[in-house]
Amino acid sequence: MRILGTGSALPQKQVGNDDLSKFLDTSDEWIVPRTGIHSRHVISNEYLEDLAVSAARRALDDASLGVADIDLLICSNVVNEYVTPSLSCIIAAKMGLACPCFDINCACPGFIYAMDMADSYFCCGKVRHVLIVCAEEPTRMVDWSDRATCVLFGDGAGAAVFGEGDNLKGIRLSAEPSPDKICEMRRLLPTPYVDKEETEMPMQMKGRDVFRFAVTTSARDINDILSRTGLSLDDVDYFMIHQANLRIIDGIRERLGVAPEKFPTNIADHGNSSSASCPILLDECNRKGMFKKGDLLVFSAFGSGLLSATAVIEW
Repeated sequence: MRILGTGSALPQKQVGNDDLSKFLDTSDEWIVPRTGIHSRHVISNEYLEDLAVSAARRALDDASLGVADIDLLICSNVVNEYVTPSLSCIIAAKMGLACPCFDINCACPGFIYAMDMADSYFCCGKVRHVLIVCAEEPTRMVDWSDRATCVLFGDGAGAAVFGEGDNLKGIRLSAEPSPDKICEMRRLLPTPYVDKEETEMPMQMKGRDVFRFAVTTSARDINDILSRTGLSLDDVDYFMIHQANLRIIDGIRERLGVAPEKFPTNIADHGNSSSASCPILLDECNRKGMFKKGDLLVFSAFGSGLLSATAVIEW
């Protein structure tokens, strides 16, 4: 398959570190050295599904396609206001799509997991065009009195349209199941029969463990996928890394020994937008005119699960 078009949408409200210091024991001087984040986009009066639709429509426009051309919609999402139907169904209804659609919950590497699923549909000859939408609002998952987590996240949606082609050179999915490293729990509605103890808690993260996993796994998987595809680090034009933390991105880059200019970032004014991170970065780079035909892009993402994924695709 190959990328035909990209799109993204961000909430209008942008919250800077100084804004957070008004109600948190934190500061720009504390946040930036630890994360590289100066501000983040936060949902206020928007609905996540509307951001998703905006990103999807922009991707369709970029691909010069209409809703009737899409054969499958895959949506990556961790949490939204609906339990059912799926967010993909809500997006499809708002756009007028009539194709099959489903959600996946793979957290931060969701875009690459969705790419892997889309590739299977292309290989089976079941589709000609696939729309992937990643829409996330992690700012609704955290405790806003906990400076260790709430300063990290931002909301947004990213999308990409894929068509038939041979541009996907390789993809690798991996997991080190560790549910306690990043987790959020919520109580379900009560019944007359439930007598077990149930827990509700906002997102908890074991930062050092996650940092180690992200840097080690990403560098390992990038080297592995390039080796398997007969490519080298020098062949790669851009490394599209999940925008979780600038220190993580720098750690991966240093392990690989690659020049900084090959690692575009937007975390400074976006924060960590979970699975939306990679397609938002992709769209912003695309609209800046950074890519030329034949460029090799390496995607790498890691997050809750603990899951990770890497893909090599030619522009």
